[in-house]
Amino acid sequence: MDYKKSKAPVNTVTRNIMDLAKDTNNIYESVAIIAKRANQISLQIKDDLSKKLAEFASYNDSLEEVFENREQIEISRYYEKLPKPSLLATQEFIEDKIYWRNPVTEQQPAAE
Repeated sequence: MDYKKSKAPVNTVTRNIMDLAKDTNNIYESVAIIAKRANQISLQIKDDLSKKLAEFASYNDSLEEVFENREQIEISRYYEKLPKPSLLATQEFIEDKIYWRNPVTEQQPAAE
């Protein structure tokens, strides 16, 4: 997933609570959905970063030799400039890009 193409703001934005609660009719449920999605995004970003930085891993035990790789620094800067996962998740929730369901509120079929 390319997070740079997201329309999520980089800085914190004040949101209207009623707009967030519009789909679920419950602000706490909306926040829980956003939080779960933010955790998923955070893990995905962490995995992507770990895979990219693993290429630069040095397996030397000597502490004297520390090399600064320009590509590694650029990758780190790219990920530092991304919006926070909570902002990305909130933007996805507002744009209805998150699939969610509440099994408690769904009707159970009658057993015959």
